[in-house]
Amino acid sequence: MKISTKGRYALRLMTDLAEHHQDGYVPIKVIAERQNISDKYLEQIISILSRAGFVRSVRGAGGGYMLAYPPENYTVGMILRLTEGSLAPVACLETEENLCERAESCPTLFIWEKLYAAINDVVDNITVADIVARNTNAGDFYNI
Repeated sequence: MKISTKGRYALRLMTDLAEHHQDGYVPIKVIAERQNISDKYLEQIISILSRAGFVRSVRGAGGGYMLAYPPENYTVGMILRLTEGSLAPVACLETEENLCERAESCPTLFIWEKLYAAINDVVDNITVADIVARNTNAGDFYNI
């Protein structure tokens, strides 16, 4: 499994909004400059986040984006699944029911299930608030 730039940048964007919540609505150009990411690419990503209700937007002067909810309400898993789709390491685990004809006799299925469970355990137990806290308290991340 490899996380694309879309997923990685979505996490950076959400973290940036959380870190600068006191600024109110933040223009996408400002985020793009701080994160050194193309504003055109961030516009595509923010559109996905906005449609999902993760961020709110205001147009015009003083407009921009802000988190719709507190940063502790967003897990890394929520953001990555929204932007990446399934985080399953193999195709047979992408749906709730494993439809693979070899599932019953697959000698390696337990490996992929354990890996998938570990991935979910990590991404579903780290929030945007945890990322912000790690940035402000370098080194404390592994105590979370």
